[in-house]
Amino acid sequence: MQKVHALHILVKSEQEANSVLFDLRNGKSFEEAARSKSLCPSGKKGGDLGWFGRGQMVREFETAAFSLAKGDLSKPVKTQFGWHIIKLVDVE
Repeated sequence: MQKVHALHILVKSEQEANSVLFDLRNGKSFEEAARSKSLCPSGKKGGDLGWFGRGQMVREFETAAFSLAKGDLSKPVKTQFGWHIIKLVDVE
């Protein structure tokens, strides 16, 4: 089974997600942004979700995470929890 290792930042609005994405694309460290902006408890760990396989995350999040290439950032992804920016660390 394919697994991915991902980081994410969870925010309340699409506007906030786009603002975070802008900062990331302009040199801000993902881990720093996660610690300061993310509403998810994983923010304390720089947004690190560790390794996960299909069926472990909500569908929209999983679809986005599994479609990224190693090192890529997602566009804002909406789920029932809010808006996510996902960074794919590695694929197994």
